[in-house]
Amino acid sequence: MSLQDINEDAELIPLMTPEDEEEINREKLPDTLPILPLRNTVLFPGVVIPITAGRDASIKLINEANNSDKIIGVVSQKDSSVENPSAKDINKLGVVARILRVLKMPDGNTTVIIQGKKRFNIDEVITDTPYITATVKEVPEEKPAPENEEFSAIIDSIKDLSLKIIKDSPNIPSEASFAIKNIESASFLINFVSSNMNLSVEEKQKLLETNDLKERALSTLKFMNTEFQKLELRNDIQSKVQSDMSQQQREYFLHQQMKTIQEELGGVSHEGEIEEMRKRAKDKKWSKDVEKHFNKELSKMQRMNPQVAEFSIQRNYLDLFLDLPWNEFSKDKFDLKRAQKILDRDHYGLEEVKRRIIEYLAVLKLRNDMKSPILCLYGPPGVGKTSLGKSIAESLGREYVRISLGGLRDEAEIRGHRKTYIGAMPGRIIQSLKKAGTSNPVFVLDEIDKLTSSHQGDPSSALLEVLDPEQNSDFHDNFLEMGFDLSKVMFIATSNSLNTIQPALRDRMEIINMTGYTIEEKVEIAKRHLLPKQVKEHGLSTKHIKLGKPQLEKIVEGYTRESGVRGLEKQIAKVVRYVAKSIAMEEDYNVKITNDDIVTILGPQKIELDKYENNDVAGVVTGLAWTKVGGDILFIESILSKGKGNLNITGNLGKVMKESATIAMEYIKANAEDFGIDPSIFEKYNVHIHVPEGATPKDGPSAGITMLTSLVSLFTQRRVKKNLAMTGEITLRGKVLPVGGIKEKILAAKRAKIKEIILCEENRKDIEEIKKDYLKGLTFHFVTDMSDVLKHAITKEKVKNPKEL
Repeated sequence: MSLQDINEDAELIPLMTPEDEEEINREKLPDTLPILPLRNTVLFPGVVIPITAGRDASIKLINEANNSDKIIGVVSQKDSSVENPSAKDINKLGVVARILRVLKMPDGNTTVIIQGKKRFNIDEVITDTPYITATVKEVPEEKPAPENEEFSAIIDSIKDLSLKIIKDSPNIPSEASFAIKNIESASFLINFVSSNMNLSVEEKQKLLETNDLKERALSTLKFMNTEFQKLELRNDIQSKVQSDMSQQQREYFLHQQMKTIQEELGGVSHEGEIEEMRKRAKDKKWSKDVEKHFNKELSKMQRMNPQVAEFSIQRNYLDLFLDLPWNEFSKDKFDLKRAQKILDRDHYGLEEVKRRIIEYLAVLKLRNDMKSPILCLYGPPGVGKTSLGKSIAESLGREYVRISLGGLRDEAEIRGHRKTYIGAMPGRIIQSLKKAGTSNPVFVLDEIDKLTSSHQGDPSSALLEVLDPEQNSDFHDNFLEMGFDLSKVMFIATSNSLNTIQPALRDRMEIINMTGYTIEEKVEIAKRHLLPKQVKEHGLSTKHIKLGKPQLEKIVEGYTRESGVRGLEKQIAKVVRYVAKSIAMEEDYNVKITNDDIVTILGPQKIELDKYENNDVAGVVTGLAWTKVGGDILFIESILSKGKGNLNITGNLGKVMKESATIAMEYIKANAEDFGIDPSIFEKYNVHIHVPEGATPKDGPSAGITMLTSLVSLFTQRRVKKNLAMTGEITLRGKVLPVGGIKEKILAAKRAKIKEIILCEENRKDIEEIKKDYLKGLTFHFVTDMSDVLKHAITKEKVKNPKEL
């Protein structure tokens, strides 16, 4: 049931009383009536409706009737599409109506309010112009008796159902409920409800043509029940939809509020962020696969609710995509002479490393698309491995990034976490490239030998893909979920030891050995780099302090023992601090620092030079050793005592070094006659071998020939040649094997004023790689077996006061 056509003005809903109904019934019907056709509605007796007249004939009819008795005949059209209906286009049965009011509308149409009186039937059409006029005959209704209980029940049901429909329908005004409650006439109630139901013109005309009022009431009730069921179903659906819509509207409202607040605070709204990302993406130089993946992930973010936790993860993920330098490269500078100057300016010495960098630049200049090498700078602390990376980056004109791998034990630090985890981040490789802003920086992997493994994975295994030129063109980061090209990155790893690097990882790198500096190199480094740096850091200038080469050499020899220059820099810093304090306290001091000033500032000389010890006693031989801080000389002492042939070894020696002593002893026993030794003395005397400085752990095979020489000297009581040192490994067959750390050992020999050095023949190639300047004053003897060693090392001269054996 719909009362949409009822005006809310109470004047348009007059309540017909039984007395009004009787008065209408007593009114005599005119014989001739002007007929007003209605297109889309049906007028019922007693009902007031507004109609709009737009046709010229209808307007003329209304005006003339309004000026006379105000009585017209109203019928409905059979076909509403007919513009100018004739007698055959209208229904025969209609309702006599009284014009209550005529209103002129601003659009030129005429609105007329009419009230139905009683039904009539058209007998004969008199005229068609200017409007239809016809003779009519009244059609009375067949009303049931007042005491008919069934009819009363039907009327009560119509009234109750009408009230329910009005209550449940949001489109019916509340005045309708008031009208229904106050209708006393049964026929008017039926007509009022029938007029306002959602029925077609044909259905309403059929109700109007039903003469039996009881039958019309039943048909009306039937239509009302159908309408009520539809209304209930519609309201049920509407309530479900409304609850869903209200939640969506609430979220939309909150989002709009949040957007407004963000804009007021100077932030960017959700839509603004996505649009900004789209704009940034247009400038990226990524491949089609990356672009497709990014657009897919951006669409996923667009569908997300900004309040969920995944939204921020997705935003960080897309930000990383936009920040990474996809196919963005800095232009390499191929001025090789300039690169050489930069390397020489920043680092004194290190010729092998500089040569390798210049070679790389030369090849890159010729090809322009060469895969970058994986270099590993291997050497003791403080020799400039890490700082060399900065100089290489400057000489190439590339960005410089560095990560420290010392103590790293989580594989995710290299490969990243999966972005589904809380707090997920990309690996440090991808993070560093984002920071660099280019895809071809110089990337220093510091302390690669100090990687550790744990239950969180093995980072060194994760680095296998990073440091393989054949694989790193498509490096997979767990957070990024896409391959990233690392083939143009120049990786430079640094390491203090090769023993702790995984063999597969070591195989992927080009090892460049950075040995310790000589005294001359340290003095030059101190003069060119360390002293100016410390003077600047302490707020001084060159006019406040002058350190000459003799003083720098004294600091190097007397206060440091290392391969690098870190300790030297600390000692120079002490001298500079002394000068700074003197200036601040206005104390007198020597601008030109002397040797005595060095002792005053740094204290007594802490380190004595390794000096060659006298060989007046049999069994004392000088060996050469490699330590983590550079080369050193090693003294081997042996002595005989009465006993049963036991061999004792002391001096905090490792397993390998003890085995070398045992091998030397057994070799001498097996070849005693060749050495001129009486075999019986092995059963009469105990042999004790000692290596001084027992507080320092010592191990390795390189003291093998030194121990054997010491024992032969002891048993034969012949002295060892002066100013001689040696290093090499021995076998039970008396063969001499090569050892490592030759450069460091040579430098230690020079510091100790050694003149002659015995080495394995296979170590000749190591000597050839050392600068000739470092070899001045040294004579080398290259040997293959122990007989050669003894020939060069032991003289025929007996020691003073030889022991009788």
